Amino acid sequence: MKTLKTGDKVPNFSVNDQDGNPVSLSDYQGKKLVVFFYPKANTPGCTAEACNLRDHYAELQARGYELLGVSEDSEKKQANFREKYQLPFPLLADTNHQVIDSFGVWGEKKFMGRVYDGIHRKTFVIDENGVVERVIDKVKTKDHAAQLL
Repeated sequence: MKTLKTGDKVPNFSVNDQDGNPVSLSDYQGKKLVVFFYPKANTPGCTAEACNLRDHYAELQARGYELLGVSEDSEKKQANFREKYQLPFPLLADTNHQVIDSFGVWGEKKFMGRVYDGIHRKTFVIDENGVVERVIDKVKTKDHAAQLL
């Protein structure tokens, strides 16, 4: 499984958001889309990242960006996360790894000497035609909006 890179066409997907509504890439045709992958809802890094994007959401929208957060958390966990931090953008509950695998963000990780498989924190900026414009590999959780703007 390879990670999508700049210039790659994003495969269409359809995955439920936190409220059980299907969300597809094709819903964003003609719009610029930021898809950010995070390991787990309600963990410190993921919360800092989501809240930073929330705090700069108006600026991102003013530049024409729509946002989608993705992790393998359940709809219920995503709904709790979204509600708790008043996140204004949808969070996809990618429990079957449809989006995670198509973007190639699942793989080996190391944490405190332990090696395991998990989601790599990465962000993809996708243009109006569904092509990857930019990939942010080194996400600064507390300053992520600035990396996009």
